[in-house]
Amino acid sequence: MKISTITVALFIGAVSTAPALAQSLEHWGSSDYWDVMIDPSLGDGCLIQSEFNDGSVVRIGFDRVQGGGYVTAFNMAWGDIQENEWYPVQFALDGQDYDAEARGMYLNDVPGADIPFDNPDFLFDIAAKYTMTLYTEGGEVMSIDLTGSSKALEAAIECQEEMG
Repeated sequence: MKISTITVALFIGAVSTAPALAQSLEHWGSSDYWDVMIDPSLGDGCLIQSEFNDGSVVRIGFDRVQGGGYVTAFNMAWGDIQENEWYPVQFALDGQDYDAEARGMYLNDVPGADIPFDNPDFLFDIAAKYTMTLYTEGGEVMSIDLTGSSKALEAAIECQEEMG
């Protein structure tokens, strides 16, 4: 299955912005370097998750309760994040920049940032790119390899379609 504009528009319309802090994810499947998971706290929204060499855990998923999508990243090295505080951030996807706001959060005492999005083009860009870099005012925070993300996001959409 290819990711299409219609699929993403329907998906985001039916499915936001803030993963719950205490999550019990259900494993749905795997795709390359990513696990496909279901988050019952987000209305059984599906997501992809992977851990990276710098210690970051990244989730890209959909919130069926609020509607929209999110990128959430956690890393023990980010200890100065304040829970529920909003931070200006910028994504670079193979050099294409996106400005966003990230909400500070903790999951199992690991600091993280939740970045909501409602633009399906951002999902397409993630799927089509090779590297995602996250910046704050202080400079680069994280750079991850997006290998396999296109196939994994297709699996997440398949997961979401199964969830109804």
